[in-house]
Amino acid sequence: MKKSLKQMKLVTPMLAAMAFLTIVSCSKDESTTEELSSTEVISAAELKYSDETEMISEEVTAIAEDVYATEEIALTSKNYDSDYLPDCVTITKVITNTTKDVTIDFGEGCEMPNGNVLAGIINLNYALDMEAVSKTIDLTLENFSFNGVSVEGSADILRVRSNENGNPQGTSNASFTATWPEGDTASFTGTRTREWIEGYGTGFWGDNVFLITGKRTYTGRLGNVFVKEVITPLRRELSCRFIVSGVLEISRNDNTVSLDFGDGDCDATGTLTYPDGSEEEIFLRRFLK
Repeated sequence: MKKSLKQMKLVTPMLAAMAFLTIVSCSKDESTTEELSSTEVISAAELKYSDETEMISEEVTAIAEDVYATEEIALTSKNYDSDYLPDCVTITKVITNTTKDVTIDFGEGCEMPNGNVLAGIINLNYALDMEAVSKTIDLTLENFSFNGVSVEGSADILRVRSNENGNPQGTSNASFTATWPEGDTASFTGTRTREWIEGYGTGFWGDNVFLITGKRTYTGRLGNVFVKEVITPLRRELSCRFIVSGVLEISRNDNTVSLDFGDGDCDATGTLTYPDGSEEEIFLRRFLK
């Protein structure tokens, strides 16, 4: 396995006060439990939780597709092996006449190459025919946690070996609920498409790059409902904890803000644009320590 992290672009932890990301001015205290007003879109605190749920979803999907792709690529490439999953992960496969059940077990805690710590089990089920042009992968979680956040839910991933651009692609319909150690709970449901544009078949996790599109509904800790839609494809490089570019729109009560993840740098910042056109740089603290 390749253990070098030279290609990783992890950032130094950034600590900064975050103003509420709303149309009107409000408290900067992230611990507030006050309901949003009808004209406010989303608070800085809620954006942080929302951002974390997105990261959990992307990581879980990336793992599922990497495990599946290892078998897919092995059909034409002898001795192929992916180094994305560390030695602390145990993979068990049970084959029936027509299907394969795969258990990806992270035990009580296993650190991924990008620094995230996962525990519990990801279960996959899919048809045996690895030469199929497309296939559905069923995914469920069992006693699963992500950096101490408990996660429940399931997804089905429509896997396409080659899309119109000639790249592998997975479209997931997912529904997950996340519970933080302090008891806060949030959930989301919706569809995301991940196009694997770089690194497929190399065996090195650090050069894997995806473009992400789709639309999801996020229900926050206080019951507020937000619609999150990708306007410009989000670029996810596995060597970085953050989305490095792309634009996401967040809507609530017919009010919308846009979040620009930047120009490709691996950092925790983004630019929020309000309905009146004003802009604000924010910090997206995805599990920074």
